[in-house]
Amino acid sequence: MSKRIEHDFLGEMEIPQDVYYGIQTLRALENFHITGIPLKVEPLMVQALGYVKKAAAMANRDLGVLDKNIAEYIIKASDRVINGEFDDQFLSDLIQGGAGTSVNMNANEVIANVALEMMGKKKGDYEFCHPNNHVNCSQSTNDAYPTAFRIALINKLTSYKQILADLGQAFEAKGNEFSNVLKMGRTQLQDAVPMSMGDEFRAFATNIGEEVPRVEESKRLISEINMGATAIGTGVNAPKGYSELVTKHLRDVTGLDLVLAADLIEATYDTGAYVQLSGVLKRTAVKVSKICNDLRLLSSGPRTGLNEINLPPMQPGSSIMPGKVNPVIPEVVNQTAFYVIGADLTVTLAAEAGQLQLNVMEPVLAFSLFTAITYMGNAVKTLKDKCVVGITANADHTRQMVMNSIGIVTQLNPVIGYEKSAGVAREALETGKSVHDLVVKEKKYITQEKWDEIFTFDNLIRPQFIQ
Repeated sequence: MSKRIEHDFLGEMEIPQDVYYGIQTLRALENFHITGIPLKVEPLMVQALGYVKKAAAMANRDLGVLDKNIAEYIIKASDRVINGEFDDQFLSDLIQGGAGTSVNMNANEVIANVALEMMGKKKGDYEFCHPNNHVNCSQSTNDAYPTAFRIALINKLTSYKQILADLGQAFEAKGNEFSNVLKMGRTQLQDAVPMSMGDEFRAFATNIGEEVPRVEESKRLISEINMGATAIGTGVNAPKGYSELVTKHLRDVTGLDLVLAADLIEATYDTGAYVQLSGVLKRTAVKVSKICNDLRLLSSGPRTGLNEINLPPMQPGSSIMPGKVNPVIPEVVNQTAFYVIGADLTVTLAAEAGQLQLNVMEPVLAFSLFTAITYMGNAVKTLKDKCVVGITANADHTRQMVMNSIGIVTQLNPVIGYEKSAGVAREALETGKSVHDLVVKEKKYITQEKWDEIFTFDNLIRPQFIQ
């Protein structure tokens, strides 16, 4: 394999001639064997880096600090990166030292070499298009990397938000389907009062639906960028007017409502928006996991559990127990939620660990948020497609449990009083007799007609005050 020689201030290295990355990317490949997950697995981040480099070249061209011909080649090369042609050249490990410098240089080198090839030059002929002097013109890793990170997050959150909305709609549809299913509500795992299974599933829908606007709020926070801050926010090496112009070009090329931060020094080290987003992801994970716990309880049995609902059977549940089917989809969603909750702690610690004018922990912030969004999105979609849409209700069984429950005595409080109701509940529990038989037949506290008035389906799920 033919090689080319590249150098940096640490020395020279041989680079395979056919690759588009250069010496600094190669150093990162040698230095950071951490996750085994390369940048290319996050194509939205690669695309976002292309957007940043394109907008920077456009602004530098307009301000006369970059040769127009070189700028045009950088713009064209960036477009090809944006279109995904060179994803396989973005190989830096997602967790790395250097505050993202390796990622930024990976982009600079790839775009420079693509531009050189389009000029008819050889890869590595950096006198014609240099990764630092030209592609990274008026930039630092400290503004280019977080800006690309935020653009990628916004685009990832757009699809994630839709996945959440779809799950909410699936629960809503089940709520409508189960509107006429009577069941027992429970508090502290004990019988409480009757309710409709439809209301239970519509509550799941509401619970998930509340997360959609939270995601949108996080997107708005992340849309504030620090382009033009360069190293620490002072704008060193950037021409006058660059920040505003590059932000305008970024809005145009991405179609996103990006906003230039008012205080670039603060914006260069602040990671509060990531903490906020991570908190939203954790909140959603907690909610979804709680719902999965409920689904597992409601489907437990089938003969010796609640057996109120049936989850779609996905696989045999045991290597030794024939006929056993486990709730594997809620289980895998639970486990994914645990990961997301743990990732939130990583984000919290990494955000706190910044010092002075820069937070060097941004790569682990990126890794944690990218994986949390990806994994939670996959889990939510799996829950909807492979579980929720196929749930069925055991309506006869749930109604029988309600009418045999001691909990229905609560409906009698306004009619016979708390003391008598408590006595009926105690006797029913001790003797196994039904509340109906004790109240109507033995103690004759109310008539059958009054019982029928109180214990209609509508009154059980939407109680009216009856005396």
